[in-house]
Parts: sequence; structure tokens; C-alpha cells
Amino acid sequence: MDLGPFLFLATLEGLVSAAVLALTAVGLGLVFGVMRVVNVAHGEFFMLGAVVAWAVTNLMPGAPALGFVAALALSPLAAALVAIAADRAILRRLDYAPEAVIVATIGLGYILQQGALSLYGPEARAVAAPFSFRIQFPWFGYSGYKLAVIVFAALVLTGVWALLTRTKIGLVMRATQWDRETATAFGIDTDRVYALVFGLGAGLAATAAVLVAPISQAHYLMGGDPLLLSFAVVIIGGLGSLRGTVIAALLIGLTDGIVGVFFAPTLGKILATLLVALVLVFRPQGLFGRKTA
Repeated sequence: MDLGPFLFLATLEGLVSAAVLALTAVGLGLVFGVMRVVNVAHGEFFMLGAVVAWAVTNLMPGAPALGFVAALALSPLAAALVAIAADRAILRRLDYAPEAVIVATIGLGYILQQGALSLYGPEARAVAAPFSFRIQFPWFGYSGYKLAVIVFAALVLTGVWALLTRTKIGLVMRATQWDRETATAFGIDTDRVYALVFGLGAGLAATAAVLVAPISQAHYLMGGDPLLLSFAVVIIGGLGSLRGTVIAALLIGLTDGIVGVFFAPTLGKILATLLVALVLVFRPQGLFGRKTA
């Protein structure tokens, strides 16, 4: 059989993976770029989004589309509120010291994971997709929902870019990123900015989880791979670079999708790890990051 259809299918699958990964990694990159801390619990906020999505879609009466739309609104909000509460209760008291925040977010992630296990259970559970039609290509039919995931993720990422570059909130966030002390001297409440950024990062991870839950199911241990791949994306793209994060997510997502179709699925992750190592050796600031003095 002709190689073209398989390559096209692999590219579509890679774009879906890239879309979900870009949303997750942008959330992680925002937290590091503005707050200068590493959120090790980021994967568990991803998991929280999927678990809440399952709960909302099961409690919501009516058509699956209504439940999914409700989950798409409520899951990121729930994750953001938990993140903001954690920021106020824990991270602010640590004065955002990088080493202390790493330890604290490891503990926070464990609390979220065990809480999900206790309340949700150990089973992987399906989240109903809002629709199930297929797009017919000349060689095969493809899930219309997966294509919608790509489009919706692109819209959300465009919204994040507009927020950062075209609004006063984005200006305040960028000012805090460049120099916290100077921003404070100009009257910016940097603690509030940090809480907002931490919540936004968690909300983006939860959004990605809601989108992928109908494809891969919700599970209390599902946060590990998104966290590791997000770290890889942020390192490759450049810390604090939205453009670099999106491009790196496309690179890793497409590689994972194409390699996963033609070779062993784990080979894509091995190649991503190798790329991270090469970037750290030859361009530590990332492909689009700025070199620090």
C-alpha cells in the first residue's frame, strides 16, 4: 500500500498530540517565565482537569455535548482555583524560593494524586466526546473530534498570546517577569500577579486534559507523561518563550505521532529526550530563549 496515507494519518495524530502538549507546556512555561519557579505539580493539575471533566459530564443531564461544554468551562476553573489557593497558602509563605517551591509542589502533586485516588478511584474512566462524526478523506475516515481539538487548542493559544501582548494584564505580567522589584516599586501587586499566573498555568493544563480525556480516558496517574513532555518542550523552545514553546510542541508532537505509527510508540519519547540533551549541551537557553548575562 502507498506510504502517503499512513504518513498523512501519522501527521494528523501528531498534530493532535502537539495541540494538547502545547497547551500543557505553555502553562508550565508561563509559571517559570514569570515566577521563576518550577511547578512539579503541573502534571497533577492536568490530571485534575480530566477527573473533574469526568465528574461534570456524568453529573450533567442531557446531551453529551452539554456536559462536555460544562466540563470545558468548569475543569480549568477548578484547577485554577486550587492553584491560586496553593499559591496563597504555600508558595507565598516560601517567598517563591526556587528550591523550596520544587519541594512544595512535589508534595502538592502527591496530595492531588492521592486525593483523586481516594475520591475518584484507581480505574481509568471514559469521558464522552461532544460529537462522534468522522471526516472522510480519500483513504480513510478520521475523527472530527480530534480535528476540533487541534482547532480549539489553536484558538486558546491565540487567546493566550493576545492576553500577553495586547492587554494591560499581559503588560503587568511581563513587567513582573523582567524585574519583580522594579514592578513592585511602580505599584504592581506582584503577589497577585504570581497567583494569577499560577492559576492560569494550571487552568491551561486542565484545558488540555479535558480535550484529551475523550481520546485517552481519565486516570489518577495520567499526569506523569504530560509533565515530562512539557519540561522537554519548555527546555527546547526556550524558557519564557511562547513562540518557542508552541514550535517545540509541534516538533515533539509530530515526531511522536509519526514515529509512533511507523515504529515503537516509546521511540518518539526517546528522541524527545535526546533532543533535550542536545539543546542543553549546545544551546542551554533553548532554541528561542534569550541568553542570560
